[in-house]
Amino acid sequence: MTTLFDPPAPLAERLRPRTVAEVVGQTHLLGPGKPLTRMLASGRLGSLILWGPPGVGKTTLARLIAGEVGAHFIALSAVSAGVKDVREAVTEAERLRGRGMRTILFLDEIHRFNKAQQDALLPHVESGLLTLIGATTENPSFEVNPALRSRARTLVLESLSQDEVRQLLNRALSDERGLKGVQVQDDALALLSRLAEGDARRALGTLEIACTLADVVTPEVMTEAFGKHLPAMDKNGEDFYNLISALHKSVRGSHVDGALYWLARMVEGGADPLYVARRVVRMAAEDIGLADPQALRLCVAARDTVEFLGSPEGDLALAQAVVYLALAPKSNSVYVAWKNALSAVREGEMLPVPLHLRNAPTALMRQQGYGKGYAYYFDDPEGSFAQDYLPDGVDLGLYSPTGEGWEARVAERWRKLREAHGTDRTDEPV
Repeated sequence: MTTLFDPPAPLAERLRPRTVAEVVGQTHLLGPGKPLTRMLASGRLGSLILWGPPGVGKTTLARLIAGEVGAHFIALSAVSAGVKDVREAVTEAERLRGRGMRTILFLDEIHRFNKAQQDALLPHVESGLLTLIGATTENPSFEVNPALRSRARTLVLESLSQDEVRQLLNRALSDERGLKGVQVQDDALALLSRLAEGDARRALGTLEIACTLADVVTPEVMTEAFGKHLPAMDKNGEDFYNLISALHKSVRGSHVDGALYWLARMVEGGADPLYVARRVVRMAAEDIGLADPQALRLCVAARDTVEFLGSPEGDLALAQAVVYLALAPKSNSVYVAWKNALSAVREGEMLPVPLHLRNAPTALMRQQGYGKGYAYYFDDPEGSFAQDYLPDGVDLGLYSPTGEGWEARVAERWRKLREAHGTDRTDEPV
């Protein structure tokens, strides 16, 4: 019997699968002939990194693996554990090895261990004293030391589908460990299956709250139990950069709805509006360029509006800028030309400035020929075009305008200027 001082475990904990067969989802790992299935069947278990979003069964899977291979299971959380805890786990593993038992060290949130803490695991994983199972919601490529990654196989866990979440909810309402006998309307279960976004823990937690609010759980009760729906986004993690990438690529692809959707995901997820505004300004310079010079001005104005008004009022200016960019003609010619110029400077020889282009503020410099023969355009347009602006024989060909938008006019003027300078080449695009 439980009391106020000994409350029951949360529903998600009570319904934790007892065998691999009870696991819902992750069929790409646990189906017939799949990696984990083969690994467990062989009994040869190596260290693993389980990478996936919250609530998909990383901890459950680690516990079940230990049970399947008959290993002692030590669970630590990198949020609170340190090197001292690792040393204690090593001591326990050494004691158990003398009895012929292997030890699995499960380290939740492994990405929260710093480099030194992760390095403390290496010799014991290398020797086989500890079989490490690390769990992380962050990309191991960025958050786990290469030396540790090389000693562990990374398995990617996926968010549960709506059908899989619904399967878990139905189990909760029929299992003796769960909420057997509680009445929940089908459309309320369908709603929660969608809102949970593949997070089993969140789905079961919401269901448990909903059942305390009413005798019969309706969609309205489920919405109240769920609370405000905030799109998932880790402001410093991979999801954040995936979202900004999706926004940028939707703008570049002239897909207005895509651009607005990813912008809304970032804003509702809590992204810094000024950061988003800076990225929008970059999009204008990188992907719109001279195809529509007005785009950069509009985006700078949107950034100023966000800074002046804040959120949510300034968010509309961001939306306006993003729609404008998506609809605008596209050109990356200046972006490419600038990369070409930087490459020429970084990888080529440092070309001398021709004497006629040099500054000549002193008599000595004028005696050396600095500035001699320079043709001032407004006094001598023909001579200005005839003189060289790079060392003799050098033609870098850095800039090639596109034919989109305003830059179509630029392309024609560029062609005439190349002819006037005597550098026009028929093999270059216009």
